[in-house]
Amino acid sequence: MIPARPMDYADEMERRICSVICGSEGLKAREIAKILSLDHTAVNRILARSPLLRELCWQDDDYRWHGILRQSWPHTGLQEFSGYYDYVKNFLTLGEEEWLRAMEEGCADIGRNLNDTRGLLHSFRDCRAVMAALFSDLREMLGEACLSWELVFEFRLKKSRHVRIYADVLVITENRVFSLEFKMKDKIDPDEVIQAAKYSPYLEIVFGPDYEVIPALVLTKAADLYEFVPISSGDAVLPVCSGDMLFNVFNEYIGFLKG
Repeated sequence: MIPARPMDYADEMERRICSVICGSEGLKAREIAKILSLDHTAVNRILARSPLLRELCWQDDDYRWHGILRQSWPHTGLQEFSGYYDYVKNFLTLGEEEWLRAMEEGCADIGRNLNDTRGLLHSFRDCRAVMAALFSDLREMLGEACLSWELVFEFRLKKSRHVRIYADVLVITENRVFSLEFKMKDKIDPDEVIQAAKYSPYLEIVFGPDYEVIPALVLTKAADLYEFVPISSGDAVLPVCSGDMLFNVFNEYIGFLKG
């Protein structure tokens, strides 16, 4: 797949700074600048002006910066931004109602509005059913290795005052983050393809340079659908699939099916 969008300079600086902070036990801005061979003033400016870094990192009384989220497995701190976070093996032990209660509690903790007038809870159940079926498929095809993957529902970050990042589902393997946008539809909408791709640059900042971010659009009312669709009018493409064909997205990048 061609990447959804190259990171611009500001995104790249945020990614590099975040990676250094999250990989340390506390650094001052001057130390961060030295590690990255950047101007100290420029680093201070980015730390002061980036809402995303302010949400992912914090500064102690000694002016040292620390990361809330660890950028390696297991991703300690990821639950702070998630409606639901756990290993796949634990997700599969929960019944639907038990899982939904955990989702509701987690969403309340991260400030996710649970107004159900548009069927939000129904969409949660729909999404869970697809993921449970996916991991049943993957256990047969890939074995027990997928049980140690990390799983997130409703990942929430604030990019700026007016921009919220809501990723429906994240599946985190050893070196990849699959960002899945769910729609209860059976037809491909070009605007929803763009929506599925748009969070990738920010997730690259969150998870760091050691992880490849792979966005995909999942249409839960479709069947037997798996294709790559252009993103807008550019050369980039994105996988779109039905729930029953979601395993193909993982196979495309992990390669566990032969032939």
